[in-house]
Amino acid sequence: MVRLVLWDIDHTLISTRGVGRELSAAAFHRTTGLPMREQAKIDGITEPVIFRETARLHGLTTDRGDFERFAEALAEEHMKHSAELRERGHALPGAAAALDALASSPGIIQTVVSGNVRPVAEIKLGVFGLDRHIAWELGAYGEDADERPELVHQSLTRANCSPSNAVLIGDTPADVGGGTANGVRVIAVATGRSTEEELGAAGADVVLANLRDTAALVRAAGVHSPA
Repeated sequence: MVRLVLWDIDHTLISTRGVGRELSAAAFHRTTGLPMREQAKIDGITEPVIFRETARLHGLTTDRGDFERFAEALAEEHMKHSAELRERGHALPGAAAALDALASSPGIIQTVVSGNVRPVAEIKLGVFGLDRHIAWELGAYGEDADERPELVHQSLTRANCSPSNAVLIGDTPADVGGGTANGVRVIAVATGRSTEEELGAAGADVVLANLRDTAALVRAAGVHSPA
């Protein structure tokens, strides 16, 4: 029986509609002294890898200390511009209802497995009111590991949960891979840049167009609704 739900954030629960890239550019400039002319691939990629590869595109070699300074600046930029994030971004349709429905099921714990660093993850969900059911201490975040499979593993360990009792919900093949590498059931939602066909080919157990059909999501997760 499922008792741990692992959520991705960007393009699964929310869309920043360009604000996230702008804030990353500001943090990159603060950290490196260079304007961010281009950004490395971001879909399903963790923040330390995005920073490292973006720096490389600008001819820079970075270390962990550089990333930590970037992560701090990124959190500060999100905090400073949280009102703009709220105004320009949005929770994806069905996200709040999905979180509420899962929270109403007995024994279910919801957390986040995200490439975002934890302070940014908290801000992103907080500004859209999607944070009230999240057990943050059981999640895994960009500062914890470079690769998604390791993030999923860390979250399972923190929750003392076996893979068979967990389900992961995300929108990229990288999310799918993070779950399947750990033997976790994966529900993929085609709310990002990946199509339903691509997500299915990546190995998702269930592919949904979006989160609008709450009942379908709950069924796909194998969660027992309250009587």
